[in-house]
Order: sequence, then C-alpha cells, then structure tokens
Amino acid sequence: MIARGATVCLAVLALATVAAAQGRSAPAPTTGPTQPAAATDVTKLLPDVDTPAGMSATLRWIVLITVLSLAPAILVMVTCFTRIVVVLNLLRQALAAQQVPPNHVLLGLAVLMTVTVMAPVWKDVHREAVSPYFDGRLDRASAVAAGEKHVRKFMIRQIEAGGNTDDVYLFLDESAADDPGLTWGDVPTVSLVPAFVVSELKIAFFMGFRIYLPFLIIDMLVGAVLISMGMLMLPPVLISLPFKLLLFVMADGWHLVVGTLMQSFG
Repeated sequence: MIARGATVCLAVLALATVAAAQGRSAPAPTTGPTQPAAATDVTKLLPDVDTPAGMSATLRWIVLITVLSLAPAILVMVTCFTRIVVVLNLLRQALAAQQVPPNHVLLGLAVLMTVTVMAPVWKDVHREAVSPYFDGRLDRASAVAAGEKHVRKFMIRQIEAGGNTDDVYLFLDESAADDPGLTWGDVPTVSLVPAFVVSELKIAFFMGFRIYLPFLIIDMLVGAVLISMGMLMLPPVLISLPFKLLLFVMADGWHLVVGTLMQSFG
C-alpha cells in the first residue's frame, strides 16, 4: 500500500512539473487580435465628377471606350470587306452547301483579301498620318485629317466605279442635296460612309446574282428530270449538289470568283 501511494504521488508531481513547464514556454499575448486590412476605396481612383475638369475627364474616358468597342465595325464599313464577305456567302448558298466552306474559312479568306486590296491605302495613311504623328510632326487633328483623306478617296472611287453616286444624296441634308454645285469635298464623312456601304451591298448582290445563274439552271434541270421520272419525294438538292461541285471545279470557280472580286476594286 505504501509503495502504491508513493507511485501515485510521483505521478501527480510529474504531471504538475510538465504543466508548469508548458505554462512558462507559452508566451503571453502582448497585443489584441489582428485587425483586418482596410479595403481600398475605389472611388478615390475615379475622377471627381463634381468639378468641370473631372466631368470632362470622365466623358473623355467614356468616348474613348465607345470608340474602341466600335473600331472593328468602323474598319469593316470603310473597307472592301463588306463586298467580299457578301459575295462569298452568296456563293456558298448557290452551291447549296450550308456549312462548306465553314464560316471561319470564309471570314479568314475575306480578311486576307481585304488586307491585300487595302494595302496601298494603309501605306498612304501610315506614311502621311501615322508616322508623322508618332514622330511629333503632326498633332492629332491633323493626323486624323491626313489619314481620312486617303480613306475617303478609296470610298469615292468605288462609288463612282459602281455608278452609285445617287446613294450619297440619301444621307445628305436637304439643303446640301439640292445644291447643284455639290462636290465630293462638300460631302461629310458621316454621310459618305453609309453611302459607300449601300453601294458595296448593291455591287455584291449583283455579283451574287451572276454567280447564282448557272447553279439555278442545274437545279431546274435536275428538278425537271426528277418530276418526269415520278420521283416527287426526292429532294432535287441532293442530286444537283454533285453536279454543281463538278461544274464549279471544272470551271476553276474559286480562281474566277476571287480574281473577279480582286479586279472589281480596280
């Protein structure tokens, strides 16, 4: 019994010693709980709209973002991309091949053809507007005017070549449209661009009609043969598609279509 009591006492003393050592080794907290970092006030980064200068800076940012978002559409409207992509899509519909070539292929081909046709215009714009502006020889307004001159010249040349000068009067003021001495210099760019787009659509649809004719004749011949044979339930498109492809390949259709498009821009 004495030995058992001595063992219990030794165990209690050992536990007390370990607890005291842990209490001495654990440092007491010197400060309170850490406060979370304050969030940055985003409103301090924005211009102060309560003052005229701040309002002007805010409006400039809004205009800049709007122009950048519309830049691709503006570039499409003032180049030959509209005519090319419409003709290529009409060609695919004439062949009755819904997804052949795919949209990515047609758009890529249209972009490459646009770059090729517009290369002389871009060179003139870079030489007389972009390069002098970056060199500090022209201010922003003068650079825009110098570059706009070459783009306007291209649009005017295409409108005159297509015989669509009457489309310009659709977008002019009544007083300017009634002026007998109206010249191209009197036509603002905001009126010239939509007139150019309408002219390009008219030319593209005319070219598409000429592409449609041979394929339409094949469809009519195949339909007449199927009706004479009593095959009314068989779609003529399924039978005429191989003949259309054969005619297109034998006539080297891609060379003719792409070459005609490239030559149509002079």
